[in-house]
Amino acid sequence: MSRITEIRVGLATCGIAAGAEPVYSALEKELAAIDAPVKLKRVGCIGMCYNEPLVDVVTEDGGKSTYGHVRVEDVSRIVKEHVVGGQPVEDLLVPDDGFFDRQVRVVLENCGIIDPESIDEYISKGGYEALKMALTEMSQQQVIDKITASGLRGRGGAGFPTGVKWGFAAREPGPDKYFICNADEGDPGAFMDRSVLEGDPHRVLEGMAIGAYAIGAPHGYFYVRAEYPLAIRRIRKAIADATDAGLIGENI
Repeated sequence: MSRITEIRVGLATCGIAAGAEPVYSALEKELAAIDAPVKLKRVGCIGMCYNEPLVDVVTEDGGKSTYGHVRVEDVSRIVKEHVVGGQPVEDLLVPDDGFFDRQVRVVLENCGIIDPESIDEYISKGGYEALKMALTEMSQQQVIDKITASGLRGRGGAGFPTGVKWGFAAREPGPDKYFICNADEGDPGAFMDRSVLEGDPHRVLEGMAIGAYAIGAPHGYFYVRAEYPLAIRRIRKAIADATDAGLIGENI
């Protein structure tokens, strides 16, 4: 059996509401007691909220066992039987119905995998490479043309072509322009914006920076509803970390 290298705990709003914080703390204590060379990591939502709290046990070859509805009292078994003993705890595993394995994730590909509060993890997955390419290899119009050719559309319901929208904004002659991320998400039961902001905030930030460059906007704003305090905290940290790294801010 391949060596276990990482344990991921879903700590988006859905996981926290279901009791994932005490589960994370219990795992931290159990792993410290056995001095295991296993990385314990906070991750965002993977889209299986109905099974929270979720714990993924990941091996060095990329294999993954997902435990659902994990309680504090289950943690000892997971560590002793699976991490130490090498045998998954079958009665705690989420049944594999193939639904998630057949998905092709684009925007959400890092959610549930990387620590959303780690800029280094985002960069290790190719983060900010697209921004670098846009700034160093492409004109503003070339970025707009690339987005237009991709067929990317808005996700608000109307499906308006993003490249066309950016083209309109770029041609506006106003003295100052602003790039807005509208994460208010007022539709009942809609949590798309919250999920990506909590699970991969740097991806949204990078996309905003590319868009701002394309339309000539020196300023950007996030509009996030007050009911999403975790999303607000994580995007604020992402902004601070990206600024410290010289990826956004003055003289870009």
